[in-house]
Amino acid sequence: MIVTLLSLSIHSQSNYEKGMEKAFSFWELGDINAAEQLFERIANAEPTEWLPNYYIAQINSLKSWEEKDATIIKAQLDKAQSYLDIAKSISKDNPEIMVLQAHIYTNWVVFDGAFYGMKYGATISELYENAFKIDPENPRVVFSKADWAYGSAQYFGQDTTPYCKEIKESLELFANFKPVSKFAPNWGLERAVQVLNECK
Repeated sequence: MIVTLLSLSIHSQSNYEKGMEKAFSFWELGDINAAEQLFERIANAEPTEWLPNYYIAQINSLKSWEEKDATIIKAQLDKAQSYLDIAKSISKDNPEIMVLQAHIYTNWVVFDGAFYGMKYGATISELYENAFKIDPENPRVVFSKADWAYGSAQYFGQDTTPYCKEIKESLELFANFKPVSKFAPNWGLERAVQVLNECK
């Protein structure tokens, strides 16, 4: 019985890895919808894994950047939130999930700053502070926290210099970062370089 369970576990893990690799290959080829659909199938098949839910949430968050239709944006961000809530329930106090949660709230602020800025502004800052307390060496935490502060400083006409310095420091963290597992989040460097080049 133990041998059977062990072989099933290995088989299941193998299928999980194959599925995740395939989903990432779709994403790298630019077929984001195929990647999302495969992540959804993996999430259904592997209810104890937080990463498939995380990536479904991230894809929908990213999709909303280029979308202009309010109905579609709301559907994408609602879907992102529902899958991120599942990821949170599987992996609690996870700084990677906190960063993505802050990004989803930020997308709501970009969509309608007058309403969602008041609703989520303080929460976004708090998420980054909490993530930083947990993992101050995580480049996505350091960069995203600084990027949010930089954008806020720009908006209010304040000095952005300290946040540009923090964004620059995040590049060193990206250079030395080692993901905790094969499929763990490892994104952000290109965006950090882009924002640093815009920094004034």
